[in-house]
Amino acid sequence: MNRTGLFIALGLSLFVGLLFGVWPELDLKLAALFYDAANKTFPLKVNAVAGFFRDAAMWIAWGFVLPSIVALVVKMIWPNKPLLVKGRTIVFLLVTMILSAGVLTNLGFKSYWGRPRPVVVTEFNGQQAFVPWWDPRGTCGRNCSFFSGEGATAFWTYAPAALAPPPWRPLAYAAATVFGVLTSGLRMAFGGHFFTDVAAAGLVTFLVIWIAYGYIYRWPSTRLSDEGIDAALTRFAWPGYLWRRRFASSRKSTFVDRIIGHHPDD
Repeated sequence: MNRTGLFIALGLSLFVGLLFGVWPELDLKLAALFYDAANKTFPLKVNAVAGFFRDAAMWIAWGFVLPSIVALVVKMIWPNKPLLVKGRTIVFLLVTMILSAGVLTNLGFKSYWGRPRPVVVTEFNGQQAFVPWWDPRGTCGRNCSFFSGEGATAFWTYAPAALAPPPWRPLAYAAATVFGVLTSGLRMAFGGHFFTDVAAAGLVTFLVIWIAYGYIYRWPSTRLSDEGIDAALTRFAWPGYLWRRRFASSRKSTFVDRIIGHHPDD
């Protein structure tokens, strides 16, 4: 997550955006590689093996964030116990996943950017008109094509890669790139997204992770500490913890009183 990576991501964004903005038909030509014109369908869309790998990719991505979710839940229940996962790791992974694969995609662009998916455009036996990536005026009403939520989830694996030990970090970045590309390729093969949809997903996700990493780990003015996050979560969860203890104690006292009140010798 250094400046070199940022410059590469920004350069790719500019190149892809301009290229497919000037020649939007490139999106159709790339999508056509996965289309069976004779049968008027995207064959892999109904392929069980391809569907399994699509689901597996999402489980793999969420598997990286699951320990942080569990650690956060445990901390909310027992705030007097230390975090099971480093505080900065929890914040970094959860915030980047929520922003890149949730807020910016499903709650943001996909809900308001009306670009139809390849499988429903007229060029591939659909009913809606194709629009380039930069045009939000398509006829898609909801859960639209731009940009890819699953692509963003797959490329989110750059986040755990950024936390790998330094000697292993280049390999982790390479693995995250391959994982994101293959998963995004499957989405294109199913007719679910155009190339610019998955490219935007990868680039936006990388920028979110780059900014979050700088904010949490690198920049002195905003850098967080594991101890500080642990203490903040303890303060947040402590009132609920005390309420639960008082409630449990009250229930126990009431139960004991009922037993005493109904003693057989009375």
